[in-house]
Amino acid sequence: MNPSTALATVLVDQLVRCGVREVVVCPGSRSAPLAYAVQQAEREGRLRMHVRVDERSAGFLALGLAKLSRVPAAVVTTSGTAVANLHPAVLEAHHGVVPLLVLSADRPAELRGTGANQTTAAQPAMFGDALRWSVDLPAPRATPEPAVGETGRWRSAARQAFGRATGDDSAEPGPVHLNLQFREPLVPTDEPTWPAETQPQAPEETSDETSEASQRPAGLLDDVARTLVVVGDPADDVARTLVVVGDPADDVARTLVVVGDLPDARDFTRVVRWAHSNGWPVVAEPFGTHPREGVVPHGPLLLTVPGWLDAHAPGRVITVGRLTLSRPVAALLRRPGTTVEAVRTHRWIESVPGVARTHDPGVLDLPGGGPTDPAWSAAWDEAAALVAKAVADAPAPWPSGRAVAQAVLEHVPSGATLFLGSSNGVRDVDLATSGRVAELVVTANRGLAGIDGCVSTALGVALAGDRPAYALMGDLTFLHDSGGLTIGPHEPRPDLTLVVVNDDGGGIFTLLEPGEPARAADFERVFGTPTGTDLAALCVAHGVRHRLVATSGALAAAVAEPPDGITVVEVRVDRAGHRADRARLHEVAAAALEPQRPERR
Repeated sequence: MNPSTALATVLVDQLVRCGVREVVVCPGSRSAPLAYAVQQAEREGRLRMHVRVDERSAGFLALGLAKLSRVPAAVVTTSGTAVANLHPAVLEAHHGVVPLLVLSADRPAELRGTGANQTTAAQPAMFGDALRWSVDLPAPRATPEPAVGETGRWRSAARQAFGRATGDDSAEPGPVHLNLQFREPLVPTDEPTWPAETQPQAPEETSDETSEASQRPAGLLDDVARTLVVVGDPADDVARTLVVVGDPADDVARTLVVVGDLPDARDFTRVVRWAHSNGWPVVAEPFGTHPREGVVPHGPLLLTVPGWLDAHAPGRVITVGRLTLSRPVAALLRRPGTTVEAVRTHRWIESVPGVARTHDPGVLDLPGGGPTDPAWSAAWDEAAALVAKAVADAPAPWPSGRAVAQAVLEHVPSGATLFLGSSNGVRDVDLATSGRVAELVVTANRGLAGIDGCVSTALGVALAGDRPAYALMGDLTFLHDSGGLTIGPHEPRPDLTLVVVNDDGGGIFTLLEPGEPARAADFERVFGTPTGTDLAALCVAHGVRHRLVATSGALAAAVAEPPDGITVVEVRVDRAGHRADRARLHEVAAAALEPQRPERR
């Protein structure tokens, strides 16, 4: 066994011992030692390998495999531009707090800057500050066997990489980069038996309890009844930070809790219970667990009715998680006279504009309760019920993005996972989350909220989970990563039903300033961006089942069926109707709250 093969085997062996169970491999020559090592580990039943020919899709597949499991998945690439294609997934993992291991093969360092093929000096630092940790491991010496100490260095790097990815050093989970220099030969050769120190070691025995604990970081609010900031172990001196804007003494009895995307979806229930224990209403983005008992239905709509909001504005808003969807929520946080406290669930956020005072991280022993205004909280509940009834009495027209979202939410089976693409679909779900009564987990790439990689992430979520898996996205999001459907005949294939709302272009822009009627002359080419792509033909090319549905009943039936293989369900809608439907929804909410305008005390 030659040095490159030996060190790759040692590295993969150690990652498996640490807990890695999913590895995505892209073809390449310089990365051949890693590919052989991963394949052998799969043959031994120690991990599952996924082969992809597009590095960008591979990166997002690995991200999806780790997103809900919270166990790092690894992606293997060769050198050069192959590594650069992982950058979007690495950025999403960084901002979305997803544990991800990048294993990039490289030429020996002495070849950098010499014009060697597929070699760039930029590779070791390719991802900049988006990493939790990185290491550039030197190539083995040119001898028949690894030098003494080399294997120990590679094992140590693997252990440290896994730990940094999972956040076990009291940091937060995220991406890690192992840049691995290999010398030729790059394929296994008939060398003498290699030294005992390089032999793969048997996996360590661990109890189920230890194994489960190692796969999940501390809960977001394990101790929420006592404090808003201490998370899990109080010794975690970089625990979530409380940021205060304005004077906390101002009208804290009228407190509203707003919940965004959380690194671990399972923490959503804890946050809602904590808010309710304090008597505070909750407005939440759609991510996390469902049903949403205790969450104000159609919360963002309440914030769009100026008269009602003026009469019932909170004196304090506590935000938990990242808020990325709603302009009305963003406007609420900027409202004059409102105190804003942010539970910082993403430590990469270093500052908040306009912060008057930032508490030091660590133990902030805040009271579990505080003053409340039961009448004010009840007014929020009453208004939400009125809006929910009004929206139910004026359902979204079919076909429309909002009607599709409602059908998906109502009819996917209990216990399902729903991945949401970026742009319109996720916002349609945000406005249609009031009726779900069965169990559901909703997730999305909200770290940077790009449309790239959404198909591959959804496939990874489906492969990693044991729940019925669904996805909802627009046609541009689907097309941007349609290469993710390129799955070879030897690869594990997920069971995933992917609903595509096809409005032939950038429908979200119809709801933004470029979509204003006065700007219609400049809209279609640079914002509408129609493609005219035949989604059915594209699916045929990939060997993927395609269904075109024309009625809400047909869509309900399609998503009620348990996913079997990959199925793309296409619903065609008219992009021109988005703006009018959203305006009508706001009118319905305003009419429902018209009588609810008492003078504010």
